[in-house]
Amino acid sequence: MSRKKNPILRHRFNQKNKDIFTEINTSIDFDKFMFNEDIEGSIAHAEMLSKQKIITVLEKNKITSGLKKILLEIKNNKFIFNSELEDIHMNIENRLQELVGDVAGKLHTARSRNDQVVTDLKLWLRKDIDLILTELKVLKKIIIKNAEKNIDIIMPGFTHLQTAQPISAGHYYMSYYEMFMRDTDRFIESRERLNKNPLGSCAMAGTSFKIDRFETSKKLSFNGPTNNSIDSVADRDFVIDYLYASSTCAMHLSRIAEEIVLWSSNLVKFCEIKDEMMSSSSIMPQKKNPDAAELVRAKASLINGNLLSLLNIMKALPLSYSKDLQEDKKLVVDTSKNLHVSIKVITEILKGIRLNKENMLKAALDGYSNATELADWLVKNLGYSFRKAHQISAKIVNFAEINKLRLEDLSLEELKKFDSNINNNIFKSLNIKNAVLSKTSYGGTSPSEVIKMIKKAKKINK
Repeated sequence: MSRKKNPILRHRFNQKNKDIFTEINTSIDFDKFMFNEDIEGSIAHAEMLSKQKIITVLEKNKITSGLKKILLEIKNNKFIFNSELEDIHMNIENRLQELVGDVAGKLHTARSRNDQVVTDLKLWLRKDIDLILTELKVLKKIIIKNAEKNIDIIMPGFTHLQTAQPISAGHYYMSYYEMFMRDTDRFIESRERLNKNPLGSCAMAGTSFKIDRFETSKKLSFNGPTNNSIDSVADRDFVIDYLYASSTCAMHLSRIAEEIVLWSSNLVKFCEIKDEMMSSSSIMPQKKNPDAAELVRAKASLINGNLLSLLNIMKALPLSYSKDLQEDKKLVVDTSKNLHVSIKVITEILKGIRLNKENMLKAALDGYSNATELADWLVKNLGYSFRKAHQISAKIVNFAEINKLRLEDLSLEELKKFDSNINNNIFKSLNIKNAVLSKTSYGGTSPSEVIKMIKKAKKINK
């Protein structure tokens, strides 16, 4: 299929563009992903123009028929993209002119590429957000399943990466569920905010043609038209919303990826990852490397960078449209690609992960994670202030550590050296399992509370 060079937008100029201008100006290599949305928007626009009697029904039929043929050509890899035609919009318009003749030029009545591109991008982002929400739902269901399966496994919780308190592994899993629920909410909110139709804003001032923006909004499933034509073509807040939601989600994925890397190491041995999500060393035969999780960490940095890039592009941009905004699509495509693969990778790892309950329990016991229980017992049973109880408990931990003993292994006589009022009842509180069972405050680590969390999560994520 041959393509002539675009004559449509060169009538103002007497010279052909330099190659270097074409290189920096063209966007077809990274905006052609919006071909479906561009054609969808164009068909809706043509139908509205016909309904408003701005073009005839025959003209509308020719235009829509040509657009549908172009859609098939692109899907069947028979469409030739031309960088000299600059972008996806002009590539499609030029091909439409080849197919249906001069009537193709009527499609751009009461429309500019400025409102066209922002419409296309909103349509595409809506679909992408819907896909992200579906993938997050799958991930959350896996997390809920793992939480339910591991409620009774005791592990150390950490602060400052130091052993803090004993917790249920199910409670740990549900902490990530909460993160991804917030991500879900952010994507839903961003989708709702973007769902206003800019089509019909034209270059930046609106149009004198008697168009019906409510009609195109209905056809394209927008909640209604945008309110201000200047803002409509200049706005990229909806892209920033998308990138922010993606960055936050990627950050959460990176956090769990980091823990997978740490937990699967020979130093910690809290979990085992299935071989299908591990790689080998080129020189060290014994190695099983968590490369997939490490790459999720790296991709979070790339996604964060895309958000910062757009913020910097927008920070001093005058109204209304400037070509700077063309760069947003690179950032969107890159973010989308990296976020989708990151969600899927973490989902697959968690599907097959196995927790080492023996090592987890040992780490909780060896790390004096029940020291807070000791202090709490002194407060509850002896009426001490927490600060006094904390001081006594710290001294007991020091003694146990020097003598290479766990707190629950200390004798009553040894404990009484630090406070003569301590009695046998303390040992029930020092039991690691009882320490977990006792945390019955709302949102606490007690299995009874974790079960409530899981039931609530299951209801939300049916």
